[in-house]
Amino acid sequence: MTNVAVIYYSSTGNVHTMADAAASAAEKAGAEVRLRKVAELAPQAVIETNPAWAAHAEETRDVAIASLDDLLWADVVLIGTPTRFGQPASQVKQFIDTTGGIWAEGKLVNKIASGFTSTSSTHGGQESTLLALNNTFYHWGAIIVTPGYADPVQFAGANGNPYGASSVSANQAANVHEENLGAVEFQARRCVEIAAALKKGFAAA
Repeated sequence: MTNVAVIYYSSTGNVHTMADAAASAAEKAGAEVRLRKVAELAPQAVIETNPAWAAHAEETRDVAIASLDDLLWADVVLIGTPTRFGQPASQVKQFIDTTGGIWAEGKLVNKIASGFTSTSSTHGGQESTLLALNNTFYHWGAIIVTPGYADPVQFAGANGNPYGASSVSANQAANVHEENLGAVEFQARRCVEIAAALKKGFAAA
């Protein structure tokens, strides 16, 4: 069994929709999956100024909060984040910053890692956000698996982001298109496939 942790942050729901699709695809590929959100850092008063943000926070109140145990358990770590000025959201970065202890113990080495994102506009920082996530994975000693152009879904519509699945929200909630979901589903399946092959290879070594 391959263990997959899908860890994400979403304010209005777009990244959550992608994370849910990734989790479902990994399960269908035979993996055991944990879907986890990182802890919210924004004050409630700020959240309530945006009706979509407030509504999504309420809708996902029962989603478990990500912990270091989820990373230790996982063979595959899929991290989803909206883009904030070309960088991962601060909520995701705060979670990443808690991994120093298990990183120092070498417990993140050889995890399969991959990222996905959503921006409010085309060319709004998708690639730089995913590359920034990769910087973390390099330090972990993880094995980065990207979708590349390894499946026809990557050529559907304007999807084709080889760095990781992405969507353009146009500042609207629930604005993830079918080709975006297809891309993140393929990305999750690919990560499960590579993780399974890696485990088999290590076992045979």
